[in-house]
Amino acid sequence: MQPPISLEQIDRLVEAVRARTDHRPRVALILGSGLNALAESVRDADVIPFGELPGWPVTTVEGHVGRLVLGDLEGQAVLVMQGRVHYYEGYSMAQVTLPVRVMTRLGVEILIVTNAAGAINPDFEPGDIMLITDHLNLVGMTGLNPLRGPNLDEFGPRFPDMSQAYDRALADLARRVAAEEGVPLREGVYVCLSGPSFETPADLRFLRTAGADAVGMSTVPEVIVARHGGMRVLGLSGISNKANLDGSTVTTHEEVLAAGKVIVPKMEKIIRGVLRLL
Repeated sequence: MQPPISLEQIDRLVEAVRARTDHRPRVALILGSGLNALAESVRDADVIPFGELPGWPVTTVEGHVGRLVLGDLEGQAVLVMQGRVHYYEGYSMAQVTLPVRVMTRLGVEILIVTNAAGAINPDFEPGDIMLITDHLNLVGMTGLNPLRGPNLDEFGPRFPDMSQAYDRALADLARRVAAEEGVPLREGVYVCLSGPSFETPADLRFLRTAGADAVGMSTVPEVIVARHGGMRVLGLSGISNKANLDGSTVTTHEEVLAAGKVIVPKMEKIIRGVLRLL
């Protein structure tokens, strides 16, 4: 078992980031597979590749650029993560969520987290945007909770509440923006599996019975750690493919990345609109 991340390790990264920028972000965005374009719109940007921050986990997955972009977006001081790391890449849950710990210590108050997800709900179609209203933490139920190990009291309590993991006021802003921009907005429950293999038809039928609307391999650990540290969270899934519960089609990562081209303009409208209203 890999050792837990210490407060000292986190604060060393905080200082490394602060040494590279004068920006003091209030809002952080984590951009998922194929959703990197929004970072290119950040004004007065300071760009820091993950690999230039000692101890920062480096992404190995296509579609995840692997950079921090700090600057101004729609009048908000932002920190944008272009890409993330996943448990299936060989990192521990503590490493997967280390960036969120750093965000907290940098003073970030709001986390907007995005991902590419497969639709389980039969009413959803590729290209849809889903507002995450709740999640199923299956990886946590099987022992992979990111808060496992000694509690970091500087962030939050040993047993943090998750009854409102996704901030209701932020969700209302997303609904308002989507309506004003004419972007259809689905809503539902996101379930996180560890990956990297995609789901079997039996997996999908089980998840649908359990109440899941979309499935992916990220986000939930980040949200748990963000809430542990007192951040407000808005979650958005870009529906990249439709998971067929009968096994009649094959899901590929290339399909996920291609769907991002349809998803990005819609996602960008919602995120920009929410930022303007904060």
